[in-house]
Amino acid sequence: MDNKDSYSTEIIRYNIPGDQAEGFEKAYQQAGTYLESSPFCLGYNILQGDEEPNRYILTIYWTSKEDHLDKCRKSDLFTHFFNLVKPYYNQIEEMKHYQKTAISWSKHQTDQ
Repeated sequence: MDNKDSYSTEIIRYNIPGDQAEGFEKAYQQAGTYLESSPFCLGYNILQGDEEPNRYILTIYWTSKEDHLDKCRKSDLFTHFFNLVKPYYNQIEEMKHYQKTAISWSKHQTDQ
């Protein structure tokens, strides 16, 4: 993502009960193939909480917020994607788009 000057980051925070965690992860493994096929999706990842394993954060990088909302969401790919993750929609605590700021740092292998 660092090489791209402008993109939109969508953050979705979930609270998934323990007995649904396996199904949730499986649904996103399958749904991810639709994100990967979208010309508007630049990448994604899912984090699971260490202290609270029922907490998940999905991060999706879009070419732009408009491409995501106006193009991707109106595509057949999105319909297939959403049908897979729809059972977990009510467990969403936050679903918002964010823009990168100038404040950033990461340690690269060459920095060591």
